[in-house]
Order: sequence, then C-alpha cells, then structure tokens
Amino acid sequence: MYADELTESMEKAISETNRRRKIQMQYNEENGITPKTIQKSIRETIKASIIEEAETKYNISKDESIEDVISKLTDEMLKYASEMEFEKAAELRDKIKELSKSLE
Repeated sequence: MYADELTESMEKAISETNRRRKIQMQYNEENGITPKTIQKSIRETIKASIIEEAETKYNISKDESIEDVISKLTDEMLKYASEMEFEKAAELRDKIKELSKSLE
C-alpha cells in the first residue's frame, strides 16, 4: 500500500494479513508443508474453463468444434437480419462474440 499516512483501516488490514500469515506458517511447520509456487500457465487454465463453460452453455457436443458452432450461429444470425428480426440477430451476435472470446 502506498500512502503518506497509515490510516486505521490500513492498519487493520495489515494486522489481519499478518495474523493470518502467522497462523498459516505455524500450520505449515506443524504439518511439514513447504509452500511451492504452482508451475502451470494461468492462461491455459482460464482458457480451458471458458471453453468448458461455453460448451455447456451452448450444448456443444464432443464431435463438434466451437468454430462449427460459431459458423452455424453466424448463418442463423444473417438469416434473422435479412428477415429484419434484429433482436434475434443481436442475441446471436452476442453469443458469437462470447464464443469467439473462448478461442483467444
């Protein structure tokens, strides 16, 4: 934290952090635990969970890729737009954007 003065709320937060750290260190020592940094890419974990969520949300089967679903939704969106059903087209557009993010 950066400040010219240590406020009461900052003091409480710092003392609570130190209290919790002390308890954790004591627990680790009693149980022979040596804390280690996790050695995996955060981005891959996040990407996997986003893809899994998208598959569940949009009922994507295992033999179907997200790209296929995006393609189908795009065709459907264009169809609705040509029929001037812009609300439905906008909903599909939003779904396509959400699925596209999961591919990034």
